Amino acid sequence: MAKSANQKLKLLYIAKYLLEQTDENHPVTVADIIKHLGNHDISAERKSIYDDLESLRLFGLDIIQIRGKSTGYYIGDRQFELPELKLLVDSVQSSKFIPINKTMNLIKKIESLASVHDAKELHRQVYVLNRVKTMNESVYYNIDAISNAINNNKMIQFRYFEYTVSKEKHFRKDGEYYRVSPYALIWDDENYYLLAWDEAAQMQKHYRVDKMQKISALDTPRQGSEHFKNMDTALYAKKVFAMFGGREETVKLRFANNLVSAVIDRFGSDIIIAPQDDEHFTITMDIEVSPQFRAWLCGFGTGVEVLSPESVRKEMGNLARGLAEMYK
Repeated sequence: MAKSANQKLKLLYIAKYLLEQTDENHPVTVADIIKHLGNHDISAERKSIYDDLESLRLFGLDIIQIRGKSTGYYIGDRQFELPELKLLVDSVQSSKFIPINKTMNLIKKIESLASVHDAKELHRQVYVLNRVKTMNESVYYNIDAISNAINNNKMIQFRYFEYTVSKEKHFRKDGEYYRVSPYALIWDDENYYLLAWDEAAQMQKHYRVDKMQKISALDTPRQGSEHFKNMDTALYAKKVFAMFGGREETVKLRFANNLVSAVIDRFGSDIIIAPQDDEHFTITMDIEVSPQFRAWLCGFGTGVEVLSPESVRKEMGNLARGLAEMYK
């Protein structure tokens, strides 16, 4: 009998079948494998299947053999375990900067890393439709364009917009292009931000990546490298609230003890916590004082107090009086 054109692909079809269709609870028999190959016009005998399975083991596939009424085979260890894939799915679907259509595409790709049976478990936990997602469909590619510009040491240009109350895009600077030197992408508060150097303004600035459009790299090399040379991006992200810049101050805060978890969540476990009395502790941090920082403090009500500097205390007092006047 003449061999079919697919005969040379026999090993690949077996590997693909095992990876897609088997797991610990769903083994397949040699007869199942032969039937599957036959569906692809590939002939096989039992002895050749045993040899093929051994070759795939030597290649690195963790093919487990189980014995019972009939001998079965399945893939054991995979590159990702099911709990790890669930974490990836959760991360993708909870990320606001990834639009819905791209979220679903990514989740399908993650599901392909598991057997079809485990993929059903992954799909059961997908709840995307009512999640808050960006309305900018190009954000996924914006990140790639910015990363390439950083790697190639090039400036970029883009248009920057905000939404109106009618949910329409309104471009800043009358639609003119911004031209900046990109240095880092920071994921903060479920949004991606670009940290860049504005040569004209001689200062660093932040831009929400999902508010950027028509990004393109320029031939001009990046500027402002001396400003970012010694910057610790992770440390910088701790100082800035919602990536809203302000003046940097060394701020001392007193918190109620029950808020220690919230403080660690925001500033990390390496923050120095100094007990003050039985009910309070203090921290001292370099902070970019901004409306977002003051709003964060307001969320704790009387559970936090600014101890110093006096200028920040006064700003919080003015904010509190303004809110009291509004709601009286």
